Amino acid sequence: MIFRSLLLATALIPAAANAADNEIVVTGTGIGPTMGEAAYDCIVIDRDALMLSASARLEDALRDAAGFQQFRRSDARSAHPTSQGASLRGLGGNASSRALVMLDGVPLADPFGGWINWSALDPARLERVVVTRGGGNGSAGPGALAGTISLESLHAAEPRVEAEALYGSRDSIDGRLLAAGPLGNGQAMLSARYQRGDGFIPVIKRQRGTADVAAPYEQASLAARAVFPVGEDTELQANSLVYADQRTRGTAFTNNSAKGADASLRLVGHGDWAWEASTWLQIRDFSSQFASVNGARTASTITLDQYNVPATGIGGRFEISPPLGDAIELRVGADMRQSSGSTHELFTYVAGEATRIRNGGGRTRVAGSFADVSIKPSDGLVVTGGVRVDRWWIENGHLIERTIATGALIRNDRPADRNGWETTARGGVSWQVAQPVTLRGAAYLGWRLPTLNELYRPFRVGADATAANPFLKPERLKGFDGGIELRPAEGLRINTTAFWNRLDKAIANVTIAQGPGTFPGVGFVSAAGFYRQRDNLDSVRAQGIEIEASLDLGQWNAGVGYTYVDSKVRSSGTAAGLDGLRPAQTPKHLASAHLAWRDGERATGVVVRYVGAQAEDDQNSRSLADALTLDATLAWPILRNLDFVARAENVTDTRVEAGINGSGIIERATPRSFWAGFRYALR
Repeated sequence: MIFRSLLLATALIPAAANAADNEIVVTGTGIGPTMGEAAYDCIVIDRDALMLSASARLEDALRDAAGFQQFRRSDARSAHPTSQGASLRGLGGNASSRALVMLDGVPLADPFGGWINWSALDPARLERVVVTRGGGNGSAGPGALAGTISLESLHAAEPRVEAEALYGSRDSIDGRLLAAGPLGNGQAMLSARYQRGDGFIPVIKRQRGTADVAAPYEQASLAARAVFPVGEDTELQANSLVYADQRTRGTAFTNNSAKGADASLRLVGHGDWAWEASTWLQIRDFSSQFASVNGARTASTITLDQYNVPATGIGGRFEISPPLGDAIELRVGADMRQSSGSTHELFTYVAGEATRIRNGGGRTRVAGSFADVSIKPSDGLVVTGGVRVDRWWIENGHLIERTIATGALIRNDRPADRNGWETTARGGVSWQVAQPVTLRGAAYLGWRLPTLNELYRPFRVGADATAANPFLKPERLKGFDGGIELRPAEGLRINTTAFWNRLDKAIANVTIAQGPGTFPGVGFVSAAGFYRQRDNLDSVRAQGIEIEASLDLGQWNAGVGYTYVDSKVRSSGTAAGLDGLRPAQTPKHLASAHLAWRDGERATGVVVRYVGAQAEDDQNSRSLADALTLDATLAWPILRNLDFVARAENVTDTRVEAGINGSGIIERATPRSFWAGFRYALR
């Protein structure tokens, strides 16, 4: 069933290719971006920069955008999938994304948990990525608290065939195939990627025991895209993606698996009345085991088996932009999103056997409308503003627990359905004072509905256990930023932005008690663990500065990015002890720098990244050390269509701490890794 959408999309290609006039040219893009984007803090990562990452992974390439971070420092080969929500500007987070990630205008977040499955997103399939920092992007939809990360598929105006196969450290394989180009009067792309590796042992060497083993991974994805004309100025874009992802976490009973199928259709009218209509479907399935390891790290015991977490997401969107002249631009539209899913779990293990079973889940819906207007009263001056109104529903919530042996009901929670209204807005101005100097400022309001994961799914990390909370309230953001962009010389760009944000009702994992004990929603927690529950904090306040600079000298390209963010929690009630602390997993300093050289098909580059120290937990009692890493890449032609490719990750083998549990056991991210192989490219 998960391949049905892929087959449908590919089957449409030849049927439409014969129906259009040879003079019609498709673009493969939407009706944006608008002139108003000049007022907001944006950075564009082009295809060359995306491919510079030594891991060849999108989440690592995004680290070069100032302020981008995930909840954990690990990438998608070793991190738990639920720790990979995307965020910007030091707002903290958990599994869910506080930045809205989209592919060709369609949201990518998991409909159950809000995390991003990065292993399914091959940078080779992309033309560019646009990162817009600051919330309230109404035309993109709800959820853009910290900003938007917009992925644009590869434009296939010319034939392109690429195949790459690399072998690396710890018996790793990385292979990809890409075929794209014109088809009739349209374009088509087919892309496949496969990765596997024996993995590394997550626990640092001096703390390991016999229970600690390497954490292998195996990941595969297949994507198809077709763009073809269906009228004189209208085109149909069909996207499809299927993926499978299996990982372990370095001990017995820590397997996890994610599978998914996404499909979308987008009609775009490029005439005088520009318009866009899209619909999408997400089918996801997730499973995960959790274990507790004894103090000597000689034995691992299963504590929770979330053996089936299915979810479905559907949505649609319509937008229109009437012809009002070159000096004014109006976008008006509406959209709808629905997410449904449930978690099925075995828990309370005795002598290795589960004694209880749990089922929890529900449905969320959001329907909204928006209007954005941008005006250019004079050359160099742009004024923009927009408003969005949303209606939301949280429905069919349930948490049911039974004794396996007898089927006796232990718990049957069915919280009342809830709904509400949210109004958000943003506005800004961009003023080119002189040819090399542009000033801009923006203010914005944003919001995010709790995910089904936050509402209904408990989880464990080692001995720590966190309960869900079906009564969570939506998060709301208000903020503003101001910046200056300098272009003092050809090829040189310097962008500096100061910002202030306040995230009210921020959802966080709040420590309630330390074990041993039996706690609601999670069961028994040992003396080495903490009991937490998801809860709304009063607010998280984040203020800071972002600096980015790039220099393009033809064959040479260099860039730097730096973010300083001062984040503080404001809380009361059961979370009063967190007041004044930093949000968990939120460093003060993030920086990156790259230097690249390209001469035809010969290319090489180095990337240096720095992440400052950050608190592991909400109480700031455990700290992850800062880390400086160095990556390098090389591509060198050896035959006409064949290149030798080499990549090196974390060349200095820096210890990048990704987590610390209540017993002080440190988990690391990717150690030093080398890759070598060949790339075939039709030229």
